[in-house]
Amino acid sequence: MKYRIRASRLAVAALVTALAVTACGGGKQTGKAGAGNGKGGRLTIATGPTTGVYYQIGGGLAKLISDDLDGYRATATTTGASVQNIQGLGAGTYDIAFSLADTAGDAVNGKESFSSPQQIEALTRLYPNYTQVLVRADSGINSLQDMKGKRVSTGAPGSGTEVIAQRVLKAAGLNPATDVTAERLGLAESVDAMKDGTVHALFWSGGLPTGGITDLTTSLKDEVRFLDVTAQLPSLNQQYGDVYQKASIPAAVYHQPQDVPTIAVPNVLLVKKGFDPELAEKIVTLLYGKRSDLEKVNAAAKEIEPAKADAVAPVPLNAGARTALKALAQKP
Repeated sequence: MKYRIRASRLAVAALVTALAVTACGGGKQTGKAGAGNGKGGRLTIATGPTTGVYYQIGGGLAKLISDDLDGYRATATTTGASVQNIQGLGAGTYDIAFSLADTAGDAVNGKESFSSPQQIEALTRLYPNYTQVLVRADSGINSLQDMKGKRVSTGAPGSGTEVIAQRVLKAAGLNPATDVTAERLGLAESVDAMKDGTVHALFWSGGLPTGGITDLTTSLKDEVRFLDVTAQLPSLNQQYGDVYQKASIPAAVYHQPQDVPTIAVPNVLLVKKGFDPELAEKIVTLLYGKRSDLEKVNAAAKEIEPAKADAVAPVPLNAGARTALKALAQKP
């Protein structure tokens, strides 16, 4: 019966997703992009799951481009997120892509999920993603080590969430392949699985607030709680550098009794190497000039900091983006 309920929920979720994608004019694209040559046309923006912040802000950015850049129409498409997005840039499927900074760093260095260096550039640094680890209150999980032998959603295949989940579990001394039963689920499926008890915990890396997490905490209330994973930060910093930083999820975001200590990593907006510099300059100028419009789409956009906009290393900054950010820095 449990699995029938879950299947029904997934069917409903699939329908909702389809409607949301249609509203944004997107979907999982399989065709070739190509408007990044500066000659006008359609721009495809690779985002993430429909219940995540990438998709919401990506949709907002697509609207800005369509409304304000003559000759261009942009579409936000749902994807598995960071790894898939970067692979899609290389394949020419997408023109612009959201990604976590750690995954983007792996891409330019050709390691971890990438067998060779990826030819990508950054338009700007964005808001931070917060590592959101939730467990069912009846799971017996009080620390990451307690996840041994449990069913854990580690994120969709090809997502930045999956990258972080595996790294955090390893930092806690667990083998993600053998010590936990890893369910590689997208956010909507992870939330449903938590609700019906088919997983004991989930990982999610996203901005604040993330709609799927709001749904989960509102629906289950004290039947689910956040887990503090900051004990793993020193190990992560030692192995991967300072891309991971200590942060906290304010209690008010998900109506929790207190702030939740966690680990954050910045996001970056990417294009394929060779993306037209003049178009890149226009997009970056537009993004910062109308950032308040993106804030109305999701509050996470408030954390896009102009002062840190060019902090995208080791990813090279697109020349046009650099021009736009220099002009932004010179404004009073």
